[in-house]
Amino acid sequence: MTAAPASHRGSVDGLGSSLPISSMLPAVFADDDLALRFVGGLDDVLAPILSVLDCLDTYFDPALTPADFAQWLGTWVGAETDGTEPEDRLRAAVAAAARLHRVRGTRQGLSEAVRLAFGVEPEITESGGAEWNARPLGPFPGRPRPYLHVTLRLPDPKPADTHRLDALVAAARPAHMPYTVEVTASERTPER
Repeated sequence: MTAAPASHRGSVDGLGSSLPISSMLPAVFADDDLALRFVGGLDDVLAPILSVLDCLDTYFDPALTPADFAQWLGTWVGAETDGTEPEDRLRAAVAAAARLHRVRGTRQGLSEAVRLAFGVEPEITESGGAEWNARPLGPFPGRPRPYLHVTLRLPDPKPADTHRLDALVAAARPAHMPYTVEVTASERTPER
């Protein structure tokens, strides 16, 4: 049985300090066993901190950061995560968060947010439209009443998926747009 990974930063057995304090002591303490053991203990405590500082840039790269820090990093950038997604989808959502904020409220942004959260492309039906007409007073594109409907087809839908999709669409849709969501089972293709 494999032990679960630690969910916090801490000491690492056998990690040496990149900047040992003993090398900075005055010469009078170089042969003092008590002083060397004392600063050796401090080195053990400071080594993980120095290691993190030496590798600080990797903590802000979603592909390289530890998984628990990726969740925390997601809260910094406003990634649409709920803590239940697999690690690869979590990292993808954190990496895409800034780009998704630029297209928030658009069909593309909503589709990408749902795809990152569930790993499946949604079907989006909306009332809006954009059109150009050389004639003045031409017909308006789209429908007069705004609506947005998002359908998600999952291999094994659960009731929690509908709640998660509803929360995701509520956050990523245009603010003025009424919406509905639907989660259904995807059609299975017969095996040959």
